[in-house]
Amino acid sequence: MSEARTPAQIEADIRSRREQLAVTLDEIGVRLHPGTIVGDAKAKVASAVDRTAGRAFVAVNRTVSDVKAQFVGEDGAPRVERIVPVALLAVGLVGLLAMSSAKKRRD
Repeated sequence: MSEARTPAQIEADIRSRREQLAVTLDEIGVRLHPGTIVGDAKAKVASAVDRTAGRAFVAVNRTVSDVKAQFVGEDGAPRVERIVPVALLAVGLVGLLAMSSAKKRRD
C-alpha cells in the first residue's frame, strides 16, 4: 500500500511538476520558433550542398586523374604516342569549324 502523503509533500510534487512542465514548454517554444525552424532548414540545405559538392569534387578529381594517366606515364613523361593523335584531331576539328564559319560568312 502507499503511504499517506502530507500536504507539503503534495505541494512540493506539484511545484516540481510545474517546473518540469515549464522547462518542457520552453523547449517546445524554442523548437517551434520560426528562427529555429529556418536555421535548421538552412543547416540541412548547407549540409546537402556540402555533400553534393564533395561528391562532385571527388568525381571530377578522379576523372582528371584518369585522363592525365592517359597522356602522362607513371614516370611523369608525356606519352607522345597518345598526345599526337589527339592534337591532330583537335587541329582538324578547329580547321573544320573555321572553314564552316568562313563559308557561312560568304553566304
